[in-house]
Amino acid sequence: MTNWLPDLSHGSGPLYARLADRIEADIGQGLLPAGGKLPPQRDLAYDLGVTIGTVGRAYGLLRERGLVSGEVGRGTYVLGHGEPAMVPIAPPSGGTRSAIPGDDKLRMDSTAAPEVGQASIIGELGHHIVRQHPDAIVNYVRAPAPDWLDAGTRWLATGAWRPSPETIVPTLGGHAGILAVIAAVTAPGDRIAFDQLTYSSIARSANLIGRRIVSIGADGDGTDPGDFERLCAQQHPKLAFLIPGLHNPTLTVMPESRRRAIVEIARKHNVWLVEDAIYAALLEEQPVSIAELAPERTFHVGGLSKTVAAGVRAGWVACPPHMAPRVQVAYKMLTGGNPFLMCELAARLVLSGEADAIRSRVSAELQLREKLARERLAGHDFASHGHAPFLWLKLAEPWLSGTFRQAAANEGVLIDDEDEFKSGRTEQVYHRVRVGFSSLPRADAEDGFDRLRSLLDNPMAGYDSYG
Repeated sequence: MTNWLPDLSHGSGPLYARLADRIEADIGQGLLPAGGKLPPQRDLAYDLGVTIGTVGRAYGLLRERGLVSGEVGRGTYVLGHGEPAMVPIAPPSGGTRSAIPGDDKLRMDSTAAPEVGQASIIGELGHHIVRQHPDAIVNYVRAPAPDWLDAGTRWLATGAWRPSPETIVPTLGGHAGILAVIAAVTAPGDRIAFDQLTYSSIARSANLIGRRIVSIGADGDGTDPGDFERLCAQQHPKLAFLIPGLHNPTLTVMPESRRRAIVEIARKHNVWLVEDAIYAALLEEQPVSIAELAPERTFHVGGLSKTVAAGVRAGWVACPPHMAPRVQVAYKMLTGGNPFLMCELAARLVLSGEADAIRSRVSAELQLREKLARERLAGHDFASHGHAPFLWLKLAEPWLSGTFRQAAANEGVLIDDEDEFKSGRTEQVYHRVRVGFSSLPRADAEDGFDRLRSLLDNPMAGYDSYG
């Protein structure tokens, strides 16, 4: 169909709807026969002088009408009369944008580990587990298996620090583990301290179970010791949640001197510490962990979601001495307990060395994508890191964070605005958005960067209403 080009000079309504109507008419007239492949979105956008988002929305509308079918990496094809709009099965390495039917937006609001061939490894290990432990698969887990604890000590170890197996609590991901810690060492009404920008799902979850949230200021090195000292003296938080390595969303790596300062303040005011190391596991070199500096009060949390596979839902908490049983009970009460299959799978991934091998491939892929981001968004202000799955984009005038997020969604790209990361209400405005680039195919990530670039290069669009 290299000679086919739709005529959009007639008709009314949004450009994407006119394009969809024109393609539908050409299908009806036989100009686009059943089985034929529509032009790639990028090519058609160039030929028509429109944005890729416009073509993407038109193709999406045609899929809703049952006229075409498509799959990322394979193309969009015209269906015959009465032919169901079934999506072809993608090759194992093709990836998908979303498991939600009809959702064809580019998901740049996720930071799950990229697809680097994990499925075949996970499938093989899962097959062996089911064959070797049929009784355990269909039963409840009464207590963590020793191998699950050994896997936690190995995965969470950093530098010279290695937690003891008796301090480990296996969990369904880091989030569940952190909530179990909060439930175990705080009570309703207690205050919990978070950075003003943080993984806010934890703050919201803590608030949901009756804890009060207080915010700590931060600077270019992470959590501000002076503000933490003030907060401890005035508000007496029971626990502080920290992300010292590859902070989400600012990408700050807290230097050792800052970590030591925070630890001393926590000791002085008897504050428990949660060290979220989910992203830190991507770093090649890490400063000393807070758990090593203050083992008597630090809960060190890690998992596989950013480094191996988010769908495995595997994590571990290394607890202060004698605290693991307490956290284990809280975790079971909150979640109902661990499934054997997931915990055994996570342990085998780690103890076999497969998790480390996957992490290396994930790291290499992230470095390629971060380089791609710097190329496609050159000239615009953002923070990035060669081992991180996202960037923290500064918006020029007149863009507001929420307005830019909606404009990006209108162009078929899902991102997170700054409010998604605020631990509470604040007058502080950053004019930034977080752009994840790990959980979709690399070619789609490039497409997403180009769509965002188009918005950034057109600041006048920031004056439009996207409500």
